[in-house]
Amino acid sequence: MSQKIVLLGSGELGKELAIALKRLGQYVVACDNYAGAPAMQVADEFEVLNMLDGKQLDAVIDKHQPKLVVPEVESIRTGRFYDYEKQGITVVPSARAANYTMNRKLIRDLAAQELGLKTAKYRYADNLPDFKSAVAEVGMPCVVKPLMSSSGKGQSVIKTEADIDKSWQYALDGSRGDLQEVIIEEFIDFNTEITLLTVTQKNGPTLFCPPIGHRQERGDYQESWQPCAISDQHLAEAQHMASKVTAALGGAGIWGIEFFLGNGGVYFSELSPRPHDTGMVTLARTQNLSEFELHARAILGLPIPEITLERAAVSAVILAAAESKDTPHYEGLEKALQYPQSDIRIFGKPTTRPYRRMGVALAYGAVDAPMDELRKRASAIAAAVKVGS
Repeated sequence: MSQKIVLLGSGELGKELAIALKRLGQYVVACDNYAGAPAMQVADEFEVLNMLDGKQLDAVIDKHQPKLVVPEVESIRTGRFYDYEKQGITVVPSARAANYTMNRKLIRDLAAQELGLKTAKYRYADNLPDFKSAVAEVGMPCVVKPLMSSSGKGQSVIKTEADIDKSWQYALDGSRGDLQEVIIEEFIDFNTEITLLTVTQKNGPTLFCPPIGHRQERGDYQESWQPCAISDQHLAEAQHMASKVTAALGGAGIWGIEFFLGNGGVYFSELSPRPHDTGMVTLARTQNLSEFELHARAILGLPIPEITLERAAVSAVILAAAESKDTPHYEGLEKALQYPQSDIRIFGKPTTRPYRRMGVALAYGAVDAPMDELRKRASAIAAAVKVGS
């Protein structure tokens, strides 16, 4: 059942997905806006293009005639997906899902207004005067995000009046694509932030992975751990919300759904219709199937009999410190790998910039291993690896 798959986005998540698909005998064409992207290194073919250019996107689809189109990033002209579906191409998980989830406005309105899910209070703005009014309505502190971005780009917290103009410009600078609009959200006083990896299937029930806790800086994930201890009630609430929103969007695949857990209960935050960066902790074999293997099976319509928790683990990111166009090299691998029950993954990105994710450190143990100890070990492993040029 080998099929040709066009992968739109070839970063570290796309690379692991391409490996999972290749292990199932599929033919992968990896696409991104720069040459040498991680997934291109393991794919059958690759294409370099501006995925926001509809004509360039159409040309790649016409050339390769894929059975499946799998988006892995936000900066894509997703409106073209509806035409691809009319041509008989499967868009993962669906054209509707891809369009809604690539835009925070569409997905937030679906969740809050159509489905009635609990979310933070929010407003939108596409100009500075409206932005200031929205901040006043939502109140400080509040969180500002571009409607289209990834990896925390453009996200900030407004704490005082002095932050307003800076946050507005930072959001615009961090926006992907040509959408110059932001969302202003109430700051939720939460005690836990989780990702609930949710798997929808073509011929099977919706499945849930054990919840993943995570910590962010600059709006971007820094470490994640699985399992994350939460109450049965909160887990049931999150699973119910996840089922509702994925059913409304349709299609098969894995979804990374983020929730805040606080005194006010469970709040829906964001959703990605693909493997999630915090889910890289599953590379430590926390589950019988990693999030990438689950996504590959789901989009191919292959059975997923069960998802089982096999061990506890933590992932911690390995970051670049400076910008360089030279091929990066890595120091400290011997020191990093001296730790027991540990591993690292170097992504293979061809250039660096400050805070760019270049790899991930993994520390694991028994299912009941103390999570604080695993977090310290993962952090020490990541700190041992230095990225140079």
